[in-house]
Amino acid sequence: MSKTRTDWTRAEISALFELPFTELVFRAAEVHRGHHAADEVQVCTLLSIKTGGCPEDCGYCSQSSHADSGVEATKLMDVREVLQSAARAKDSGSQRFCMGAAWRNPKDRDMPAIVEIVRGVRAMGLETCMTLGMLTQEQADQLAEAGLDYYNHNIDSSPEYYERVVTTRSFADRLETLENVREAGIAVCSGGIVGMGETREDRVGFIHTLATLPRHPESVPVNALVPVKGTALGDMLSDTPPAKIDDIEFVRTVAVARICMPQSMVRLSAGRESMSEVTQALCFLAGANSIFTGDTLLTAPNAGDDEDAALFAKLGLTPLSGAEPMRAVEAA
Repeated sequence: MSKTRTDWTRAEISALFELPFTELVFRAAEVHRGHHAADEVQVCTLLSIKTGGCPEDCGYCSQSSHADSGVEATKLMDVREVLQSAARAKDSGSQRFCMGAAWRNPKDRDMPAIVEIVRGVRAMGLETCMTLGMLTQEQADQLAEAGLDYYNHNIDSSPEYYERVVTTRSFADRLETLENVREAGIAVCSGGIVGMGETREDRVGFIHTLATLPRHPESVPVNALVPVKGTALGDMLSDTPPAKIDDIEFVRTVAVARICMPQSMVRLSAGRESMSEVTQALCFLAGANSIFTGDTLLTAPNAGDDEDAALFAKLGLTPLSGAEPMRAVEAA
């Protein structure tokens, strides 16, 4: 197997986007089959363990204290409650349990509970992933010692477009947290959001940033913006519908990500609930091999377990080896 490239140029990535659609998807499918089982998809569950009240001003986020989205701030969930949710996720066939807290960064007083949660979820045999905002090196080391498998910290968009989406932290801040996570020995989950009014060149820059990291993220979530009324981007795009990315361009983005980061799990994330089965099938063909299942993603709607199980059956897909078959679970 050839060495994974980390020296992609923007011109090369742009040329991939410009390929005829069927040729691009074909190439991406070939790359996918060279590194992954073509009919297997990783099934993950995402839980908001601390919702709302985040001081960041991310324009897409309903949990920002700058948004008028109606999301109320909560305290960090009780450890036992989180572990009960993780157990239900495992019963439903999830392989990875992802937990998100609406913080700019975790406080030192929160770390003991976070560490206990990581250890408890891992003890169930689930992969663990957390997204808690920016991390210091010491905090990353604590999470590594607890056994955290993955840390999610999205770069959101290209370096050039980023400041139009977020002003309370810099793009460099994002990269610094990724470096701290890598230094601690935790696998990286990092992707972004498309359909925020950015150009194709921004999507090129987004993939270029991830594909030229010293080591590619092990997971790359590709989200389609879910516009939420009361957020900066939700209000803007409600007035300018053409800014929304079309399905073909979304699939192109997935395909280019797969070609440039062949060994990564490319996750079809937010926005999937509004995609047709055909669009989702094209994404899987183009190299997406991970999804979130369940009815919600933090505060955004998501396709439910029953719909996902039916789609998998229709497409002949199976959960990634080692996971139990997908089945719906009654809400607690």
